Amino acid sequence: MPTKVIANLTNSITMTSMDGVLIIDKPAGMTSHDVVARVRRILGERRIGHTGTLDPFATGVLVLLVGRATRLAQFLSGAEKEYEATIRLGYATDTGDLTGNPIKNASADNVQSITNLQSITREKIGAALAKLRGEIDQIPPMYSAKKVKGRKLYELARSGEDIERKPVRITIHEFELLPNDFLKRTGDGNADLNVRVVCSAGTYVRTLAEDLGKEFGLGAHLTVLKRTRAGDFNIERALSLDDLQDRVAGNNIQDSLVSPDAALSRLAFVHLSDAAAARARHGMQVRVDDSTSLNWRNGENVRMRGVDSGLLAVAVFEKSSATLHPKVVLVSDDL
Repeated sequence: MPTKVIANLTNSITMTSMDGVLIIDKPAGMTSHDVVARVRRILGERRIGHTGTLDPFATGVLVLLVGRATRLAQFLSGAEKEYEATIRLGYATDTGDLTGNPIKNASADNVQSITNLQSITREKIGAALAKLRGEIDQIPPMYSAKKVKGRKLYELARSGEDIERKPVRITIHEFELLPNDFLKRTGDGNADLNVRVVCSAGTYVRTLAEDLGKEFGLGAHLTVLKRTRAGDFNIERALSLDDLQDRVAGNNIQDSLVSPDAALSRLAFVHLSDAAAARARHGMQVRVDDSTSLNWRNGENVRMRGVDSGLLAVAVFEKSSATLHPKVVLVSDDL
């Protein structure tokens, strides 16, 4: 496509409303930041963020916030996640995945690993998976973007440092074998296990894989990690970067954006009168009647809609005074 045509397309896109959520199917080999940068170029929009990173080797759902929707990150970042993964049993790596260096065992340990693998049954795997479900404490891996005293752990790891990390409480809602699947021998004395994981935000599936290996006295690491869902956004709706480029070229990108209101569909909502909407747009509190707020909890986040049903703001409900206090305003008279 000629450069001039691309420039014209970008200009036309920038002039239209680009506020919403975009679901991208992240390819392997790119960082989440790389994907954000690529989408910024494709859309001609600088205001793009994400609700949670994926490791470079991982693929699948990456939720991007576009335009004013970037203000909604705090309401979406803590969403439940779902993954499909392949765990290789037999040896560990220093990163917990296939990008790291194998942690070599002594020959006697290799013999023990083979023995341990041969003794694994479907029943034993089921029992081990069950032990790792529910609320558990997980220690973040050194090769992660988590910050300790202002520095990312992977930066410390690359410099040869291994520091103490505090465990984090997470929830593993589901941890199971994929249907009709069991151990697949790799031909080199190891075996692969394909699993499905549904977990709280902040869970490291790499660490979960290592913990599963420990249940059998084995090293373990991830060879495949695919996020199939983040909150209400699943892989079926995700676009590849090439698909996104094609839709921009066809000027039909709006059909791929989830509106800010729809993105927060789990939150309670209220339709505002013109007068109340004007107050909300200026960040001023709005009183609601008791019948509307009857089932709302104190401190609950509530969507504030205008007369056109568009999302104006997200507010915090104060039960004692039956008022909504705008927390994030998407539409104001200054915009």
